[in-house]
This record gives sequence, C-alpha cells and structure tokens, in this order.
Amino acid sequence: MDYNLDNAVNYHYGKFPPEHINYEIFIEELIKATETLARFDQMIKNLHNSELLLAPLRNQEAVLSSRIEGTISTIDEILQYEADYDSGLSENARADVIETILYQRALKNAQEALEDGYQFSLNFIKQMHQQLLFFGRGASKSPGEFKKEQNFLADRAARKIQFIPISAEKLNDGLHELINYIEKSDSPALIKAGVAHIEFEALHPFQDGNGRIGRMLITLLLWKSGVLSQPHFYISGYFEENKEEYIDAMRNVSKNNDWDGWIKFFLTAVHQQAVKNLMIAEQIRDLYEEMKIEFTDLLSSKWSVATLDFIFTNPVFRNSKFINVTQIPAATATGVIKKLIERGYLVPKEAASGRRPALYSFEPLMRLVRV
Repeated sequence: MDYNLDNAVNYHYGKFPPEHINYEIFIEELIKATETLARFDQMIKNLHNSELLLAPLRNQEAVLSSRIEGTISTIDEILQYEADYDSGLSENARADVIETILYQRALKNAQEALEDGYQFSLNFIKQMHQQLLFFGRGASKSPGEFKKEQNFLADRAARKIQFIPISAEKLNDGLHELINYIEKSDSPALIKAGVAHIEFEALHPFQDGNGRIGRMLITLLLWKSGVLSQPHFYISGYFEENKEEYIDAMRNVSKNNDWDGWIKFFLTAVHQQAVKNLMIAEQIRDLYEEMKIEFTDLLSSKWSVATLDFIFTNPVFRNSKFINVTQIPAATATGVIKKLIERGYLVPKEAASGRRPALYSFEPLMRLVRV
C-alpha cells in the first residue's frame, strides 16, 4: 500500500533533551497535576487493602492503552479470560484479548522487577517489550529487539504518513541519550516523565508496541521518582479520549520544537486523569464499605469479608476459583453464591457444564469500571 508523505513530520535530530523549558507557560498545570496526583496517591495509601481498588484500575488501563493502538477488547472479556486461564495463555482467545492481557502482565512484571532492584536501562526496556509481544500476533514483530529498518506512524485509513521516527542507524545514540536524561535530569519528576515519554515515542525503537511501552514508562517513572508511593497511576484514558490532540502535541515537538506545548498537554492529561481516577477510586471504596455491611447482614457468616474481598479483586469468576482462593467449604460456598444471586449482587454469565464450573459477574463493581 502506498502512503502519502506530504505532511509527514521527521524526528527532531539534535534537539533532545530540550535546551530551554519555559515554566511560566504551564506553571498552573504543573501545580494542579502535582496536587491532584498527591491526593490520589494519599487515598490509595490510606486504604487497608489497596489491591481491592487497584485491580479494577489496572484492568481499565490495559483495555484503554491497547485501544489507542486499535486493539479492541472489553473489561468483561479480560476478566473472563483471567477467570478461565489465570496465569496461563490460550490460543483459543481472541487476538485482541491476548494483546490486552499481555499489556497488563508486562506492566506488572516491570513493576516487580524495579521493586527487586532493577534499574531503567535499554535491556530493561527490551525485556518489557519481549513480554508484551511474545505470544499471539506480536510474536512475529521481533519481540525484545530494536528496529533494524526505518519505521513510521501513519493514518492507515487516509494512507498518510504522520511521523517518521529516528532512523535505525541513529537509534542506539538516541536511546542512550534518553536513558542519560532519565538518570541525570534535574527537572521536576512530572516534567521528566512527560519529556521521556514523548522522546521514547519519537524514537519509536521497536517494530511494534511502542505506544504501549511508552505509556508504561510514565507510570514507572513517576513511581521511581517518588511522586507515587506505588506504580498505580494510569493515564491512557485521557490519551484515548483526546487522541488527535495527543498526536498533534507529539508531532509539534519535532515539527516546531514545541516542547512547552507538549508538556502543557501532558500536565493537563495527568491532572484530568488523576481527577477521574480519584472519582472512580472513591466510588469503589464507597461501594466496598456499603457491601461490607450488606454482605455481613445477608450472609451472617465468618466468611463474609473473605467473600467480599475475593469478589472485589475477581469481579468475574468461576465457582472453583472462589472455593480454592477463599478456602470456604464447598457446601458453604454454594450457599453463599446462591444468596448473592438471589439478592442481585451476582449475575450468572455461564451455567455449570460438565467439569466446567459456573461463571459469575459482580455487577455493582462492573458498572463502575466498564469503559
């Protein structure tokens, strides 16, 4: 297929890192983003079990970050896949679902590696990429290997090339410049994360998966810099909702050396997404507290909190996993499930069939997190 090169923007050779950043242009955005992110982080820290809240947000991030790249899956599909395969992978699932699952797992593995003492490096980024693409459609896109040929970003429907990243011959130098910037820049952490993200996207070092890796880096950099107490801020929702502005702001860095415009957009994205994440987190927290009272009254059982915690971290689940994880006796578990269905908390999605256990959905939580 032939592509039109008329309005293509070329990589900004020799202009990274930016020589001058005009903080006056976006000081208000920087203050708002910093304050809102701190509020979100503090709320997470105050929870007795943050995983109850973060699991749904991670699922949202995996779905939305993949959606930006044209991979369409739903949270319901992702959670059903997890219910069926847990830590395994299946060739029977839709390719889009597999790609979203791999995003989720690659981000989680990267977080664990950094917790274990790994540092940001080219090998670390290659390992993230290898995990992102090692199965399914991505396996043919050189997982874990930097590009050897020129690549480009295009509007495929209009057959127009939008951006031509750094050449393969200059890539190694560009990547070392990026790592050096991450390690040594004294810019505020939010500025550094935004600049590092756009530079990674402009380098576009891999044959595929660059956008997803680049968005993972935002969360990981904010965490490692100390802005976040845990790597739990996800920004893809705002980027997906404002995709054209996102692309234009990135292109303008190379086209017009407009780093300030990009940083202003990025800080606005952080603020707006933190506000939204905080709202969803508060709704999930409030729902948990409400359900804790209702489950206790309904079940009149020592297993009520264990049941509630399991359902919040596994809102789509099969009966077998419920029993295995909670260790509730099978007969008791059957009675618990029956009561929750009768009260409308659980909705049966699949009846038991042969050796295949029944599948249930916890709709009060699903209604909050579907995107």
